[in-house]
Parts: sequence; structure tokens; C-alpha cells
Amino acid sequence: MPLFFWTPTIAAALHIFEEFVFPGGFLAWDRRYRPQYATSIGSRFAIIANALLLTLCIQTGFLGARPEGVALWLAVMALLFTNALYHLRGTIAGRSYSPGVVTGVLLYIPLAVAGYYHLIHSGQATVRMAVLFFLLGGSYPLISAVLHRARSKGQANKDVTN
Repeated sequence: MPLFFWTPTIAAALHIFEEFVFPGGFLAWDRRYRPQYATSIGSRFAIIANALLLTLCIQTGFLGARPEGVALWLAVMALLFTNALYHLRGTIAGRSYSPGVVTGVLLYIPLAVAGYYHLIHSGQATVRMAVLFFLLGGSYPLISAVLHRARSKGQANKDVTN
């Protein structure tokens, strides 16, 4: 099932398109939603984060059904799943459309659930492996918050010293 391992790439590309092209406006929305990190939420950060994400997704496709590909697929889809939850939570809490919520809810969540089910039930992944890589990939929101907090604090310190 080679296309299966390319689904994170396809879904992420469509998600990034929704965030930044049509309808776009994700960075401005995110700054309003998380004003404490506004100085950290910029184009450079978004470009680097999304380039790394697409690199991981593409690598998943090339690795395919090999054990490394299965592990990477699980981790990447956990990252995408938790990203969808971030957009959904932000849309609900902020009572405003988060660019990325449509592809997150319609693609990321169902792909992750169906894919985890498929990989476990086909024997390509064990439950233990699925849990481990879900925790690994799903830790991205925590890592992102820590990075934004540090970058925002660094910017605030720079502003005070100037």
C-alpha cells in the first residue's frame, strides 16, 4: 500500500495551503489567539517548522512499509493529529476560524485514527510501538510552546536591554 505512506505529505501540503494561501492568515490568527507568544510567531519560524514537517512527511513516503517508515508514519501522524486538536481548540476557545482547522479535522484526525488502526491490525506495528510513537510525535505542541516561550522571553529581554 505505497500511497498510504504518502498520506502525511498530501495532508500536510493541503493543511499548509489552508493556513498560508487559501484562505490563509494563520500567523495573524495565532498571534491573536496566543498574544503572549506574538513576538515569536513569525514567518521565519513558520517556514522552518513547515519545511521540517514536510521533510519528515516526504521521508515517510520514501521509507514506505519498512519498519522505519512505519515508525515515522506513526510519529508524524501523531504530530499532525495533535496539530488538528490545537486548531480545533483554538477555533472553539477563540470563537474564530483558525486557518488549518478544516484540513486538520477532515484529514489529520481521520487519517491518524484509520492509519493507526490499519498498522496495528495488519501487524506492521504493535500497540506498544503505536503508543510510544504517538507520545513522541504528539509531544510537538509541548515542544512548540516551550520554543515560543523561550523565543518570546528572549525577545522581551532584548527589548529591555535596548
